[in-house]
Amino acid sequence: MLYPDAASWRDASEKRVLVYGMSGLGKTHMSTLLRASGAWFHYSIDYRIGTRYMGEFIADNAKAEAMKVPFLRDLLMTDSIYIGSNITFDNLSPVATYLGKPGDPALGGLPIAEYTRRQEQFRKAEINALQDTAYFAGRGRALYGYPHFICDTGGSICEWVDATDDHDPLMTELSACCLPVWIKGSDAHTAELIRRFDKAPKPMAYLPAFLLQCWQEYLAETGLSEAKVNPDAFIRWTYARALAHRQPRYQAMSRWGVTVTADAVAAMNSPADFTDLIADALERRSQDPI
Repeated sequence: MLYPDAASWRDASEKRVLVYGMSGLGKTHMSTLLRASGAWFHYSIDYRIGTRYMGEFIADNAKAEAMKVPFLRDLLMTDSIYIGSNITFDNLSPVATYLGKPGDPALGGLPIAEYTRRQEQFRKAEINALQDTAYFAGRGRALYGYPHFICDTGGSICEWVDATDDHDPLMTELSACCLPVWIKGSDAHTAELIRRFDKAPKPMAYLPAFLLQCWQEYLAETGLSEAKVNPDAFIRWTYARALAHRQPRYQAMSRWGVTVTADAVAAMNSPADFTDLIADALERRSQDPI
């Protein structure tokens, strides 16, 4: 690992971490806390996806909707207006809105073929953004003078790697430039994530085989045709299964770095707390290696 023990972590003049886990367990809290200190460069994978790798898809989708309105169509055709997404670290909804949900068009759903196409676009975009991590780690230091670096990943990172493979290309590349940090939730956290998601379901990215299996099982269980599926109902039905599907994949990734709990992350109040958190995790790993 980049930091084999607690002492090497504490003594490092450049601390670089890559944090991952289910959305809602503290990645944003951790990244925001460190960024606010002025010493940490915050590289957001979702922000990079939305601005660099899917920005054109998102803008074109919005333009396609605007072209359906005669008034807006005339303005677009004469270059009188500009349509773009206003993505920020705190507002990544344009990416989620573009991904959408499959099902009844009358309820805002997408045909499953189009939904699957956008999922594949996102898969490629996320992998590309992850492969940019080392570049941004160097850029943060060389261009802006930040001594430390945190890569804030999306919850779907575990879908694109085979962490059980000692030579997985993406995990090898990422762990060479950063210390992977898994934010692990408890059963209580999982229940709370499901409750929140049920209240306000959001688009997600899935492993293609997993998505296809869920879609086929849902249609068989409900007896609905593709065009009659309630998009939110399907996403809710799939979410708990997605959590169970991802847990062993996160667990496999943990051997490449360290694990911290969501409760410990929530209790952090300063960069010093973060330094201690990772040092303690490294110390535990040295005593009980994976």
